[in-house]
Amino acid sequence: MRKSIITKNVINRTMSAVVVLSIGLVLNVQAADQSSDPLPSWNNGALKMKIVQFVSSVTTKGSSDFVPSEQRIATFDQDGTLWSEQPVVQGMFLMYKLELMAAEDPSIRAKQPFKAAFEHDKAYLKSEGMPAILELFSATHSGMSQEQFEAEVEAFFAKAKYHKLDIPIGQVVYQPMIELLDFLRANNFKTYICSGGGIDFMRVLSDRLYGIPPEQVIGSSMKKALQLVDGKWVLLRTGELDSFNDKEVKPVNIDIHIGKRPLLAMGNVRSSGDIGMLRYSQGRKGPSLQILVNHDDEKREFAYAEDDNASLSAAKENGWLVVSIKNDWKTVFK
Repeated sequence: MRKSIITKNVINRTMSAVVVLSIGLVLNVQAADQSSDPLPSWNNGALKMKIVQFVSSVTTKGSSDFVPSEQRIATFDQDGTLWSEQPVVQGMFLMYKLELMAAEDPSIRAKQPFKAAFEHDKAYLKSEGMPAILELFSATHSGMSQEQFEAEVEAFFAKAKYHKLDIPIGQVVYQPMIELLDFLRANNFKTYICSGGGIDFMRVLSDRLYGIPPEQVIGSSMKKALQLVDGKWVLLRTGELDSFNDKEVKPVNIDIHIGKRPLLAMGNVRSSGDIGMLRYSQGRKGPSLQILVNHDDEKREFAYAEDDNASLSAAKENGWLVVSIKNDWKTVFK
């Protein structure tokens, strides 16, 4: 009888252990299943598969396409690629600064090109071209130390709202792109922003929004001068353009800042500004991947295209991947 009880207890303890072990295995399997998809906000399909397969092929030792980690460079445009650009966020910051200036000196509202900016007179700004744009940026982005500029960006970011979508600025980041950045970094890619936006503006926000540190941001820049102000050496923003990081200038600045061609480069359809960067990436020796975001979802984001269709034509000609926001993304924003 005692032997029977002991045997029964052993069996019960054994069964309990098996149950616990089974539950643990089930939980582990469930966790594995949840983490097995590195891009959960992307719809399953050929495009997503090509991205995942490319990353696998260049990171798997023994693969004919294997690329050492030090060469795994990925460059991303920002406006329209990492977050929304209708309107461009830095343009909103410019208007924020103009309003502050007008509060102190209302007369600027009647002076060009400020008048055109306040009245959203795109025809005037287009006719005057780059000189008018540079005058606006010089007035709002210069005449202060680097630290003062960064503080003003922080103040803007803390309260600005993206009115067309009725959400804070920080929420116009594309969730699928955050997942792609994380996926690449998990596979030892070094991720960079390469945008026409101001480098100093982007550097204030890049780490918290995308996990990209300031030193991995490339953008348009303003000349600065080291000066002694109130007993402290500071960099003063002069208001003179140093580099406009757009189109064919992007590869030049990638070479200056990184010194390597991107293994992966990604931009978007708007002004053909990313074609040069994608061509430069495709010209590297060995495998590479180029991707364009096509804004075709007017319900969840915006729908717009280029008048000459240059970016999509270049994508077709060169075999680049084209992301349809409408068809390839399950969700758009964070």
